[in-house]
Amino acid sequence: MTLTELDREENTRPPSRKGAFVRIAGWAHRRRWLALILWVAVLGGVWGVATATGDDYRNDYSIPGTDSQRAAELLEGHGAARAGDTVQIVLHDAGGLRGPGVEQRVSAMLDEVAGLPKVGGVRGPYQDAAAISEDGTIGYAAVMLEVPSEDMPKADVQRILDTAQAVEGDGLRAELGGEAARLLAAGETSLAEGVGLLAALVVLVLMFGTVIAAGLPIIIALFAVGTTVGAIIVASHVFTIADWTPPMMILVGLGVGIDYALLIFARYRAELVRGADPETATVQALDAAGRSVFFAGCTVILALLGLVALGLGSLQGMALSVALTVLVTMLASLTLLPALLGIFGRRFARLFVGRARRREAAGKAAEGTRWRRLAVLVQRRPLAALLAAGALLGALAFPAFGMRLGFSDAGSDPSGSTSRQAYDLLSQGFGPGFNGPLLVVTDGGPDAAAAAARALAATPGVEAAGTPLPTPDGAAATLPVFPESAPQDPETSRLVGTLRDDVLPGLSAQNGATYLVGGATAASEDYSAKVADRLPLFMAVVVGASLILLMVVFRSVLVPLKAALLNLLSIGAALGAMKLVFQDGWFGVEPGPIEAYLPVLIFAIVFGLSMDYEIFLISRIHEEWTRSPDDPSHAVREGLAHTGSVITAAGAIMVVIFGAFILSPDRLLQQAGFGMAIAIFVDAVIIRCLIVPAAMELMGRRAWWLPAPLARLLPKVELERGTR
Repeated sequence: MTLTELDREENTRPPSRKGAFVRIAGWAHRRRWLALILWVAVLGGVWGVATATGDDYRNDYSIPGTDSQRAAELLEGHGAARAGDTVQIVLHDAGGLRGPGVEQRVSAMLDEVAGLPKVGGVRGPYQDAAAISEDGTIGYAAVMLEVPSEDMPKADVQRILDTAQAVEGDGLRAELGGEAARLLAAGETSLAEGVGLLAALVVLVLMFGTVIAAGLPIIIALFAVGTTVGAIIVASHVFTIADWTPPMMILVGLGVGIDYALLIFARYRAELVRGADPETATVQALDAAGRSVFFAGCTVILALLGLVALGLGSLQGMALSVALTVLVTMLASLTLLPALLGIFGRRFARLFVGRARRREAAGKAAEGTRWRRLAVLVQRRPLAALLAAGALLGALAFPAFGMRLGFSDAGSDPSGSTSRQAYDLLSQGFGPGFNGPLLVVTDGGPDAAAAAARALAATPGVEAAGTPLPTPDGAAATLPVFPESAPQDPETSRLVGTLRDDVLPGLSAQNGATYLVGGATAASEDYSAKVADRLPLFMAVVVGASLILLMVVFRSVLVPLKAALLNLLSIGAALGAMKLVFQDGWFGVEPGPIEAYLPVLIFAIVFGLSMDYEIFLISRIHEEWTRSPDDPSHAVREGLAHTGSVITAAGAIMVVIFGAFILSPDRLLQQAGFGMAIAIFVDAVIIRCLIVPAAMELMGRRAWWLPAPLARLLPKVELERGTR
């Protein structure tokens, strides 16, 4: 499209009103060095305090009102409060652990382990006949730790492993099992972050043609993420924040930070090409795309705060932390980016305007032509496009109904890790249920505990019931129960239900004692059930708040409803893909349950992020519609033509950043990165570029219908600058 003098005059004229976004952009552009210095000072100051204080991350998996939580509280009431955990040194020798010289070597090694830091004691396999398998080739030593597993320093765990493996040789092998041992299988996310940022830089360079321009969105993301991670390190001393929160903040912060800056920067480039000077282009970009970023960020924050309604310890801390990340990212996009545009504005003006003129002189199609053609194609057969895309996504979402929630254990660790090797050896020697025993807590004296041991040993699905271990006051006891199935096996879940619903209530009716099923495996079942029970409330809060916000923004009923339904469809497709890959084991992935809190986490994050593209696309369609209200089809075509490439590029960046976390050794981050990458791909490519134009075409002018009573009730908020 040839630039005309009229077009230049219209776009060099600053907005007539001086709204908040105009004032912020103008101040940041004029005081660019002051704004940059302030951000550097904030980042440096936060990290100075964070370095001085260190972190105090605490995982809170308490689930009030559940059997496993009551079991833990009962034990604590009888003086058996948890002090430390154990790890197992698992030994294997094909010639037998009682072979010549083996017992002496193992005993000497265990004596050395007993003297290591954080080790409270060691009980060797030769002190307990049950600690050696029936064939005598596999055994384990219990190493009592002085601290809970999550507080065990990684270096001290490594010392235990190194000491244990020093005994290896002549057929003897040693591995380390237990939750603390899994720390050695966990790696850093720096590789995933680096790969994601590099891929994002490549996409941005291809889009803008210069490293400097491509680097600005990345700089915004790094400032925002760096500031919030430092703040959370300090806040961890006051609030309960899980140790897996910072990687999740980085995962979301990098994607959102680059995304928001890209949306504004793309509008800034368009204003420069249309003839605006750098300062006017900055103000106009912030007054248009900046508004979209603001309302999109508010939607993400609302969705994340919906997680608070679940009332689940660590999940609440994570939600607040990621919401803070999005808030700071939004502020950086609205203040730091205009400052950087002021610094590099003249260079960008020469670059982008010169490239547009060369493109025009060469007779190449104007930017957006291909997207305009796609919109025309969709508008010819809107119902067919809508049904075809909807059927595809529905088929992908269907497997999500068979999703099984839980927590991964060492059986899902990398095959070469010592925790996985120990897990496999214990399963081989003592049965798969040995790695996840149920702990039945009895309250009623020694006779009640003995009766439970007899009844449980005869229960189908139980491999063995151990010896009751009384509490210090002798009134209660813990009874280990070993299932025939592995901890992640659905049969184990059914066994927990059988014990709670059938076996133990009948026993309690006979003797009046209290029986509760606890332990890590039962707690996993309780956590999953609690998430499932509260999911409807959570979804209602998130969807309801988003609908109200979009009604205020777009003054419409059908547009928000369409957005909510399509967001649910993209999330369903992501969860279905996660189920196929991580639960069913497609593409060679170790099968296992989906992490219990991931569905709600992905729902909150993706629902909010999907609204980014919805607001960006629909706001441009609405802007075009206000100029030509008699031709809604034209508004849809022009809206997609002006935003299609930006949404696709933003989606591609999100996909590569989220997808890069599949390289992380942490299964939680693998699942989260994969699920969000699929959701963003579906949303940016299939929904925003196919389904939304088709739906808007079918709705026509009815898309902007708002009942008069509702119109009077809702506050008026302008998303666009208004007709020029």
